[in-house]
Amino acid sequence: MSIDAVVWDIDDTLFDYTAADRAGMRGHLAAEGLLDDGTTVEQALARWREITDTQWARYAAGETDWQGQRRDRVRVFLGEPLSDAEADAWFGRYVTHYEGAWALFPDVLPALDALVASHRHAVLSNSSIHVQDRKLRALGVHDRFEAILCAAELGVSKPAAAAFHAACEALGLPPHRVAYVGDHPEIDGRGAADAGLLSVWIDRCGDGAGGATGTGPHRIGSLAELPAVLGADTRFGAGSTFG
Repeated sequence: MSIDAVVWDIDDTLFDYTAADRAGMRGHLAAEGLLDDGTTVEQALARWREITDTQWARYAAGETDWQGQRRDRVRVFLGEPLSDAEADAWFGRYVTHYEGAWALFPDVLPALDALVASHRHAVLSNSSIHVQDRKLRALGVHDRFEAILCAAELGVSKPAAAAFHAACEALGLPPHRVAYVGDHPEIDGRGAADAGLLSVWIDRCGDGAGGATGTGPHRIGSLAELPAVLGADTRFGAGSTFG
């Protein structure tokens, strides 16, 4: 059965979130004087990411709302009982530095250009439309996608099959005619495969096991490999970087 559409994750798939987060937090911590006690940037970043993961899990479990998880990330990181307004202001100052470092991965536009005539495109993110719609516009790719779906508005997040099926429904296609491309091996890769989509895990760091795993995700190291996985008739593409 042919694949007619590609649904994309955003952060660390299209958008280099890790690099932007690192650069943004480095600038923010320096501006806030939070490195003056001898704490290194890497130590602070590691703690920020650990807190982010914990608070995101609370949000995904329905224990807090989107704004609440942001505020609690700041409170836990600083170890201070900030008011909502104070936490929002601190996070807003961080966002200014973070957004200044936004960039697509270099293989994104060539891949989208190569597949524009052969496949339809949409986005499914475990974020909010308020965040991701603005991000895609700033990165200049918003108009590449027919639909932009986010967990905060859907009320369900990846890896739940319902999240992937919502993206398929938005395109009017059954799951087996849709591919999903994401960077997380379980949330994206295994979740999409279990939901019946053609699952493509982009492993830019090369940390996982190679190739496709049964009915699980196909693993690629660059989006240049994606057309071959999709069976797209395009001159763009490359052989797998994982032998």
